[in-house]
This record gives sequence, structure tokens and C-alpha cells, in this order.
Amino acid sequence: MLLALDFPLIVEKLILVVVVVMASLLIAMYATYAERKVAAILQDRRGPNRAGPFGLLQPVADGIKLFFKEEIIPDFSSKFLFILGPSLAMLTAVMTSAVIPWGDKIHLFDRDISLQIADIDVGILYVFGVVSLGVYGIMIGSWASNNKYSLMGGLRAASQIISYELAMGISLIALIMVTGNLSLKEMVLQQQSGWWNVAKQPLGFLIFLICAFAECNRTPFDLPEAESELIGGYHTEYSSMKLGFYLFAEYINMFVSSTIMATLFFGGYDCPFVNEANFSPNVAALIGIGALMAKVVAFLFFFMWVRWTIPRFRYDQLMRLGWQF
Repeated sequence: MLLALDFPLIVEKLILVVVVVMASLLIAMYATYAERKVAAILQDRRGPNRAGPFGLLQPVADGIKLFFKEEIIPDFSSKFLFILGPSLAMLTAVMTSAVIPWGDKIHLFDRDISLQIADIDVGILYVFGVVSLGVYGIMIGSWASNNKYSLMGGLRAASQIISYELAMGISLIALIMVTGNLSLKEMVLQQQSGWWNVAKQPLGFLIFLICAFAECNRTPFDLPEAESELIGGYHTEYSSMKLGFYLFAEYINMFVSSTIMATLFFGGYDCPFVNEANFSPNVAALIGIGALMAKVVAFLFFFMWVRWTIPRFRYDQLMRLGWQF
């Protein structure tokens, strides 16, 4: 009887998991295309324009290329850990999206369906826990490669993430004191009935944004894979889809970080004036999803804009910023 009662809920959650994972992969795939187009605009060139109309099939071509490239595992590497590294990086990147409220509930088949995989009371702590595990994917892969440049990149990644997680956590403590809870869903609901949290904690948002760049290994904080110093950093020895997993994980992390910033500081799926309008629940939910995606796209563009505008920091500058400033 219990299984019969829970079956519709299980089906809903499974469908939502599949949709969120597939959407994350699709967005990560086309974020690479967007990055190259943004770089081209900022550098006054065309960018990818050969594969398909406007180059829109370039990510598909890149994916096919990665699948069919020769797969090389170094002779003196730890083979099990060499495979585990990129797998763990990809897994933790996708897991973070489990507590994000993607929109308000929708009404289908005489049921109210939540657009959040798991609404837990300690959503922020879950995000921090999973993000902290993500660095193990980099550390394990770099150590297993048996390459000094890879190991140096892994050590940089570990020290960088530890350093900037402290500042990120402190910036969130002030936000938690203002909101009084750790649930991402509750934070969105609070912002719907008042001001967005960025108005209450502008300094906290600025610190969180800077730390997000460091957590995602994005320029100017991409020291773990600095090609001018470490060849390719922690993924120097990787090829084929193992390299693809590391690259995908970076873009999924960027997407999820943008979503979390939009949720914590910019109202999540809240769209001004929609609450006062008499839309049906399903239409309001779709507008909310569109509003959240618009905020996420704005953050993704900012990530890319900064990458092609600001030069990479030196490692001592990175640490000085994290610990002293």
C-alpha cells in the first residue's frame, strides 16, 4: 500500500532528475559554443561558423570528436583512480542541482508537482558539502596521472578551493542571519514577498561572486590548469571523453553556480509583477522558469566576459586576495 501511494511521487522525481541532468548537459554543451562566440565578439572575429547554421552544430561535432578520439592511459598511472577522477568531478557537478528550486509547482494530472528534486531544510549545507567533494575529482585525477604538472595543478585546486570556500561560507552566514533558514525554497519564497537578498547583502553577494570564480576555476582564477605554466594542469594526461568529463564538469559547475547565485541573491524564479497578476499556476511556473534562466544566462555571460577581459592572476596574488583581502 505504501509503495502504491509513493509510486506517482517516485515517477515525478525520476522524470525531474532526468530532465535536470539532460538540461544541464545540454546547457554545458552549448555554453562552450557561447563562450567561443563571446570571445569572438570581444576580440573582433567570427568564432565557430562552419558546422551547421551560425555554427550551432559545433558542440555536437566536438562531442563526436571526443567520443572517437584515441583513449590513452599512461603506463605508470593508477588506472582505477585515473578513471575515477573525471567520473567523480562529473558526478558532483550534476548532484549539486538536486536542491535548486527551478520553478513554482505546476498542476498536472490532478496533482501539484514540485519543480525541485529535493526540498531539504539544509539545502545550502548540501550544496557546500557536494561542492567540497568536487575537488577530490581533480585531486584524484591529478595524482593518478603520475605527472608533476598535473599534481601541481591538483594541489593548486585543493588549496584554492579551501581558501575561497572559507570566504564564501562567511558571506553566506550573514545571508542566513537575515533569512533565518537554510532552505533554498524558503529563501525564494521570502524574496517573493519582499526585497531580493542582493539589496540586503550587496557585499555578501560580491564576495560570493568572486569566490564562485575561484570555485569554478574560471579566469582570472584558473591557476589549476594554467597552460602557460602547467601545460594543461590537472587534466594534462587526459584524452577522449575523460577529458570531456572534466571540461563538461567545469561548465556544469558554472551553470549551477549561476543558478545558486540567482536563487540566493536575485529571487530565483521570482519575476516581479507576476505574483500580482492572475496567471494560472502552470503559466506562472513557466514564467518563473524563464525568469530564472534569464538570470542564469546573465551570470554565464558575465563569467565569459570576465574570462576574455581580465588576465590570469599569479598564484601568490590569488592567495593574498583570498586570505588577506
